[in-house]
Amino acid sequence: MTKNILLVGVGGQGTILISKILSVGLVQKGYDVKMSEIHGMSQRGGSVTTQIKYGEKVYAPNIGEGEADIIISFEKTETIRALPYLKKGGTVITDVHEIYSMPVLTGTVEYPHDAIDVLAKSIPNVMVVKAAEVAQKLGNTRAQNIVLLGALVKSMKLDDIDWEPIVAQFVPAKAKDVNIAAFRAGFEM
Repeated sequence: MTKNILLVGVGGQGTILISKILSVGLVQKGYDVKMSEIHGMSQRGGSVTTQIKYGEKVYAPNIGEGEADIIISFEKTETIRALPYLKKGGTVITDVHEIYSMPVLTGTVEYPHDAIDVLAKSIPNVMVVKAAEVAQKLGNTRAQNIVLLGALVKSMKLDDIDWEPIVAQFVPAKAKDVNIAAFRAGFEM
């Protein structure tokens, strides 16, 4: 059986990094893994989407509407945008972090501050993680993605993979310790 994971965020949040880490771990576990990334205007804070499919045999990475088993979101507005891809009974893991787009900053669009409430009313399986806040307390806000990775690994029951060496392989050496701490914090949430 194939599992589908959709990761959504904003450019610079590390969406692609944790997709690579997750893919390597799944390959080590013996799964066939396919990954696809869509950058959008990621260099300017635009949407970034990564799709991962894994299972015994996977033929293509693309996830269609209603096919994602899990959506993991780095920013709550991105969660709302990705909802059409969630399958019935699927799970959403989202940070409460807010990043304001240019239309919000200029006042032409209002930010949906109630996004978490909207999610909780429409989806039975929502896990809210304060990943950015945890990463900040650990001393590196850029570790938000690794906090979310830890929460994702725990929720998927993929704890029989030795994730910490994989995380250490992909993050800068000077940030290794904080990222390992971030992974552990996310896993414990």
